[in-house]
Amino acid sequence: DSHQANSAKENVTGSVDITDEQPKATATMSQVPFETDTELNKNSLAREKDVFHISQREMEAHQANLQHLCRICGGSLKADPYKKHHPVHGPVDEETQALLRKKEKRATSWPDLLVKVFKIDVRCDIDTIHPTHFCHNCWKVIQRKVSNAPHEAHLLEKDPVEWHPHSTSCDICVTFRGLKRKKTMLNSQLSKKLKIIAGHTRKIRRIRKEKQQNNKSLMKKISNCKQIHLSTKILAIDYPVDFVKSISCQICEHILADPVETTCKHLFCRVCILKCLKVMGSYCPSCRYPCFPTDLVSPVKSFLSILNNLVLRCPVKGCYEEVFLEKYCQHRSNH
Repeated sequence: DSHQANSAKENVTGSVDITDEQPKATATMSQVPFETDTELNKNSLAREKDVFHISQREMEAHQANLQHLCRICGGSLKADPYKKHHPVHGPVDEETQALLRKKEKRATSWPDLLVKVFKIDVRCDIDTIHPTHFCHNCWKVIQRKVSNAPHEAHLLEKDPVEWHPHSTSCDICVTFRGLKRKKTMLNSQLSKKLKIIAGHTRKIRRIRKEKQQNNKSLMKKISNCKQIHLSTKILAIDYPVDFVKSISCQICEHILADPVETTCKHLFCRVCILKCLKVMGSYCPSCRYPCFPTDLVSPVKSFLSILNNLVLRCPVKGCYEEVFLEKYCQHRSNH
């Protein structure tokens, strides 16, 4: 009897051990897929972060490579024998400014000059696509063009470069890594991608152009000087269009009243520019070069003399007398 009792106890103990092990095994099995899913999620997140950092690093490297290239000809600034380069934005240098004055040219900033010489509008440039400087060789081309040197059309050896956004087959980055450029046939998928990128770039330019036009109309509303400034329509003489622009405010487009000149050599009515600087920020409304009220100076005396000697026709009905600008206020007060 005692032997049977002991065997019964062993059976009970064994069954208890089996029942205890089953929940543990079940718990262990249930934890394995959960831990596996967590690890997979972590790995996928890590891969996504790596891809993001790589693409960001690529863009930064691409932008750094652009800083070593000429905006116009695409040549390397490091290989430039003159060891000089010039910014595509802002006012022209003193030597070019002196030449422009000598030749009586109206352009005063690099964007204006580059449009006239190379037909390149850098105002719509994007830093991640376009270089921000041009080489001294292209600067010499500008000098000769302004000087009306013979055969200036052949001075630039090749056409201005067209710049494209960074891609997996970017020629700029491949060249800077020390590999030879290869011209490969574009498959339909890559061609489609390039068309999408080009369309996106055109869309950005169109939006920027519309924004510039909207800014211009907004600045006119801010200046609100229609009642106090004189329209160019009352000029008695049919002056050339460029001359009329040179004696007009670039904000309100009226004849300059109490004119001031910015660091980038643009002219505005004092009231108009001060209002715009206060409302829209401290930059030139024409070229967006940094500008502050303390930077404003009076134009040279020769320009003021030309301005004061403009002949205006009095718009008062029955008068239509021709008077100089400097005497116009006195004449109007007599009516």
